[in-house]
Amino acid sequence: MYYEDDLPAALSFDPFKAIVAPRPIGWVGTLNEDGIPNLGPYSFFNAISTRPNLVAFSSEGMKHSAANARATGEFTLSLVTYALRDKMNASSAHLADGANEFAAAGIEMGTSRRIRPPFVKASPAAFECKVVQTMELTGLDGASADSFLTIGQVVAVHIDDAYVSDGKFDAARAEPLARCGYRNYAVAREMFELGRPDGPAVPV
Repeated sequence: MYYEDDLPAALSFDPFKAIVAPRPIGWVGTLNEDGIPNLGPYSFFNAISTRPNLVAFSSEGMKHSAANARATGEFTLSLVTYALRDKMNASSAHLADGANEFAAAGIEMGTSRRIRPPFVKASPAAFECKVVQTMELTGLDGASADSFLTIGQVVAVHIDDAYVSDGKFDAARAEPLARCGYRNYAVAREMFELGRPDGPAVPV
């Protein structure tokens, strides 16, 4: 099967998001300009740098999380896990501007130390971030894609000590949730190591 602009009749749905998968889910916490908390899950999210630690999320349409982050210069990112899947799903509801998704979804807020927006207290790990860049994305023709990219630098990290083992964050125990396209999700429960060809061997 090959196609360019037109989706073949054999495909009922665009497979783009299913092919680019699994994708981690960034649970973005913000405050609007009136100080009201907002929370939304984003699967167009990832880490993009380690020096400094930078993360990015993309909003299809200028949704509340992107608008709030751009206006205030701050946001949090909480790890979405299998145990929190129903809370995450509840927080994705389309609520009016100024509605508090934390309260609507019954999610307890954690208190940030370096910035104002809260994070998800029950999450095993969360980042406090300050915005370093925002941009409106375009296609090849230069026309707006109506997607808005927010890049933030991690200025503080919260980790539940129960998920630290041998000096490392135990991702398998945390069971991160990932989006796999359509309405499908995956959970990471098993990890394995691969040593690089030119690096030290992985301990057995």
